[in-house]
Amino acid sequence: MQIYVNQVGYPQNARKVAAANFPCHFQLINALTKQCALDGTARTKGFDDCSGEEVYQIDFSDVTVPGSYYILAENGVQSHVFQIGENVYESLKTAVIKALYFQRCGCELTEKHAGVYTHKACHTTPSVFLDDYINKVPDPQQLDMTGGWHDAGDFGRYSSPAAVALAHLLYAYELFPDKLQMDLNIPESGNDMPDLLNECLYELTWLMKMQAPDGGVYHKLTSFSHAGFIMPEEDSAQFLIYPVSSMATADFAAVMALASRVYAPFRSDFSEQALTAAKKAWSWLDSNPYVGFHNPAGSNTGEYDDESDLDERLWASAELLRTDKENAAAYIEKLKEYSALPISKTDFGWTDVSGFATLTILFDPDHSAGDFEADYKKVLFAEADRLCKLQAGSGYQLAMQPEDFVWGSNMVVCNRSMLLILASLLSDSIEAAAYREAALNQLHYLLGRNAMDTSYVTGFGENAFKNPHNRPTYADGIELPMPGWVSGGPFKAPCDEAAIERIPAGTPPMKCYVDHVDSYSTNEITIYWNSPVAFMTAFFSK
Repeated sequence: MQIYVNQVGYPQNARKVAAANFPCHFQLINALTKQCALDGTARTKGFDDCSGEEVYQIDFSDVTVPGSYYILAENGVQSHVFQIGENVYESLKTAVIKALYFQRCGCELTEKHAGVYTHKACHTTPSVFLDDYINKVPDPQQLDMTGGWHDAGDFGRYSSPAAVALAHLLYAYELFPDKLQMDLNIPESGNDMPDLLNECLYELTWLMKMQAPDGGVYHKLTSFSHAGFIMPEEDSAQFLIYPVSSMATADFAAVMALASRVYAPFRSDFSEQALTAAKKAWSWLDSNPYVGFHNPAGSNTGEYDDESDLDERLWASAELLRTDKENAAAYIEKLKEYSALPISKTDFGWTDVSGFATLTILFDPDHSAGDFEADYKKVLFAEADRLCKLQAGSGYQLAMQPEDFVWGSNMVVCNRSMLLILASLLSDSIEAAAYREAALNQLHYLLGRNAMDTSYVTGFGENAFKNPHNRPTYADGIELPMPGWVSGGPFKAPCDEAAIERIPAGTPPMKCYVDHVDSYSTNEITIYWNSPVAFMTAFFSK
């Protein structure tokens, strides 16, 4: 029997609900004074398909006094301690962004900025093209491709995932700039630019290197095979420039147009360079059909394959329409063409980026998309309402169905929270409050109100996961991982040995998770699982 809470805490004036898998009378106890702040009876919610449990909800919304609390059931079962406060997610917000610094490639992480998580500069030797490597060309062309963030638990760097993570962060800055002025303690701290933008610029500068002379964008930069569980500076494998893909090129065009706009007040030279690069990528797209990507035989680094680039082209057309006013006529025609296609227009992941087009269209102060806005708003609210119905019927108030627990299910949870946030920003007060509560419920799930009783962010919560599938975390000899990393989370069909051995067949999807370093299918970390949490916590800041 367990009581599940958001182990970080609940905003002071928000609705506050815990979940239990047994009927109970409960007390809300102040952890400092041991005094009872509230007593009541859990409300039956019914059977939860995702967890396979009968769920009971414990509502303590009436308590608004800041402090540390826990829930105690009459049979002695006790929840983790959590906070009630005015700004309970501030340190979480900073940590999930600072975690990106720990993924920096090509530079030394010093004690001043990294604390105990130091390492020497890594992957500083020139890269070569994949074909030259495979064909063993005696004197291959070499390019300086240093920089950027390691994408995930491996040391690869991938163009589309980079663009998606940057988009989450840069759109967050556009919408909530005053909430993203924190000091991250990175080498650039204290200059004339917010640290969020300093950190993003490190990734953008590398991504710029991934553009080929003709405007296309190389799909990825990795070794031929994954490295072992070693520190990044110990990885001496040759890094390879894999071929151009239209997916990567379109994502690049979109995020560079976005970056051009965001950085204009701070770095006019970079802003101009980014827009030039975006337009060059767009020109390549205009001249080339779909160009897919698959790993060559024997290569096992991340594939990030996508059978369609239409959602990426949609996003690129919307972003360039908003940013490049001089060529608006060309972009509006393409936006019209892509908008008519059966594309979801509500997702913010690396496979489907169509939601970014919706975001930029609906939050464009110049209303560049004109008549398209009404259609996009209709689609956004239809999806937001669907998600609200899902979470209303869930014992954990989670906007997910069993089939939604795909690889990286926590990304789905966070991206759905993002969409609900956008709906709240576009709504009148009553509707906005409902969407905001639904969005916050997804964060509650991520931070421990789930059937695993686990906070899926390292360092946050009494039962935060501790063993991410991440090479430096394993190899550095430090007991606890860097704080602020988001786990991929439960996967309905775990496919690594660590998970298969530990998760019985038939386990409900919300419980298909194991906190083990070898479980890449349930417990890896990535930059684009952290970035939507930055968006969420910026919105839920005071």
